[in-house]
Amino acid sequence: MIEEIRKVEEEIKHALEKIKTKEDLENFRRIFLVRKGKIQELFDGLRKVSKEEKPIVGKYLNELKEFTEKKFKELSELISKGDEKKSQIDLTLSGRTDYIGHFHPVYQTMEKMVNIFVELGFRVAEGPDIEDEYHNFDALNFPPEHPARDMQDTFFIKSDKKLLLRTHTSPVQIRVMHNKPLPIRYIMPGRVYRNEAISARSLAEFHQIEGLYINHNVTFAELKGTMVEFSERMFGKNLRFRFRPSFFPFTEPSAELDITCFLCRGKGCRVCKYSGWLEIAGCGMVHPNVLKAGGIDPETYTGFAFGLGIERVAMLLSGIDDIRLFYANDMRLLTQF
Repeated sequence: MIEEIRKVEEEIKHALEKIKTKEDLENFRRIFLVRKGKIQELFDGLRKVSKEEKPIVGKYLNELKEFTEKKFKELSELISKGDEKKSQIDLTLSGRTDYIGHFHPVYQTMEKMVNIFVELGFRVAEGPDIEDEYHNFDALNFPPEHPARDMQDTFFIKSDKKLLLRTHTSPVQIRVMHNKPLPIRYIMPGRVYRNEAISARSLAEFHQIEGLYINHNVTFAELKGTMVEFSERMFGKNLRFRFRPSFFPFTEPSAELDITCFLCRGKGCRVCKYSGWLEIAGCGMVHPNVLKAGGIDPETYTGFAFGLGIERVAMLLSGIDDIRLFYANDMRLLTQF
């Protein structure tokens, strides 16, 4: 009888190792734990055991039954918990997508512009967002009565009316002239601030990139060559260019650069206002007064400067006609870049 019990015990242990599902558990119960199961058959066989052996065999058999019922209960609870976890998963839901972060479209545009100018031999310089009137206006040949100095165009710091949020990155040009050795060939990307009404075409806070080249005998032809090369690398080949006379306090002569609308190839579209041309930059030869303010002799050195609005270039490249969309935090737009 002891030998029969040991055989059933081995069967039970072997069967327990194979239980993975509710179906396996139910099959185990039917084989070993029901009234006509193998354990009950062993209990029925106790009748044939002698009185002397019955206490020993009975104890062994009771231990086997308790062991089997305990293991059956543990496995039942374990499988039930697993089913509860599975039931919490809604298999009808769409899968979760991992989104990879990327730079803002304005920053991407600025980075591309910076890389092009670096390839053309320019270095990068940066300056403070909070400037003084000297670097922002005086040194750049702005007369005292210039409207840009008015509170309507400039954010002045309340604690000191001599301090302001820079209205352009041109103050960095003065700092470069004071601190860098000649010849100077730098670009100045950065954020600027103007007290303007926010609209589809303008913001009170936006980005610019300006450039400055000073050396012996620098000519307007070199300025034109630099701007044409940049434009072709930025917007594509086979463009037409025109430099229209303009006025800036810090350059003389001054010009604005137009290029063929690269979206409609000069035929006229909504972005170029059906003119076939896109204005992309202001530029000119550095004014002698600005060179003097920078500590450079205008009789010995000449130079050119230029400036582009980064948001404007981003709008032209993307076809977006409302500058506010870049900062509306609409993921439907931002994820396209």
